Amino acid sequence: MMSMNQVTFDTVVVGGGAAGCMCAYLLAKNGIKVMLIDPNYKLGRKLRITGKGRCNLTNNSDIKTVMDNIPGDGRFLYSALNTCPPQKVMQLFEDLGVPLKTERGNRVFPVSDNANDIADALSSALHKYNVYIKQDKVKDIRCENGCVNLVVTESEEVQCVRCIVCTGGLSYPATGSTGDGYKFAKRMGHHIVECRPSLVPLESNDDACKELQGLSLKNVTVKIYENDKIIFKDQGEMLFTHFGVSGPLILSGSAHMRNVGSARYRLSIDLKPALDNSTLDKRLLRDFKKYSNKTIHNGLKDILPRSMISVILKKADIDPEQQINNLTREQRQHLIDCMKNFLIDIKGTRPYKEAIVTAGGIDTKEVNPRTMQSKIIEGLYFAGEVLNLDAYTGGYNLQIAWSTAYIAAKSIISEENKYE
Repeated sequence: MMSMNQVTFDTVVVGGGAAGCMCAYLLAKNGIKVMLIDPNYKLGRKLRITGKGRCNLTNNSDIKTVMDNIPGDGRFLYSALNTCPPQKVMQLFEDLGVPLKTERGNRVFPVSDNANDIADALSSALHKYNVYIKQDKVKDIRCENGCVNLVVTESEEVQCVRCIVCTGGLSYPATGSTGDGYKFAKRMGHHIVECRPSLVPLESNDDACKELQGLSLKNVTVKIYENDKIIFKDQGEMLFTHFGVSGPLILSGSAHMRNVGSARYRLSIDLKPALDNSTLDKRLLRDFKKYSNKTIHNGLKDILPRSMISVILKKADIDPEQQINNLTREQRQHLIDCMKNFLIDIKGTRPYKEAIVTAGGIDTKEVNPRTMQSKIIEGLYFAGEVLNLDAYTGGYNLQIAWSTAYIAAKSIISEENKYE
């Protein structure tokens, strides 16, 4: 049996996504010999589809705001965010020739609204600084005497003194995020916090969702209950689908659902958050006076989307053909309750292929927050989504990728006494 071809590099970066490309670029720019390994023909495949192809690359806010938008152990990122805050990320990309803009909610996008510009800028920088890019799949990362010494791909063995695992999570598996980094880390003694899809649509068995599929609601308030406790509340847009609910509010809310499978979840939708119960009652009375000789179904057409009227009346246990003149005060109160507290039981989340990020991953307790180096294996580093770090929508998840990559690179460069 023939032995595999062997090559040697100072540092091997596994994964050509946001964190991997940033890390390889910074290392190579500072004179470190780097090999970047990724199975995809084009680097940054997931990066190219983020933000619906526009790439919300960070959030132009202060460090406290970023940490407030990271549930779980956001404190782990204190050093990384102080070393590489959103403003440094913005400067990095503008230095790479990508003009940026800040939109509502301090979300940062390329002026072109084209995610490819972010990925291509990184790719060009990698070529400029002679990063050796290998299109291949990593099969194993090996260590000797507690130190990284070998990365095994399908075609060769790469000897190295450092390896940075930037393989992402399990979301969008078609882009190459298949959980390999978890396997490598586990084999070398790391614990993996149970993974789950996050920033993901939600499934429901409620017939109302199927009846309302395709209906988009704007300016509604959504609360998510875990058992009987409110864990999320926000106002914005959502969408009913054939499987349940989706849209910006739902994706954001899903990040708070950290016990799917063991807890009971339900949504409460306030269809008229600008009106309290008393004001809504007065509004209904005005409409009912206007349509006094009509059925209740017709009497609601000015205040509710047409496709929602029958569903609301069913939840309020009111016959849609009942005459408005015969509607009792008690029935009207039931109607108001349903409009202010439209309940949907949640069965669970959609699969990883529909999730924006993965929650869970390599336990941050086993990683040095000032260097991103493993506390178990010398020369082994982690950056990006492979770690047990996830955030809400708004550019925060990519900020995690950039900051962890930056501090890992800075640490390695400092070791080499080449950091400027």
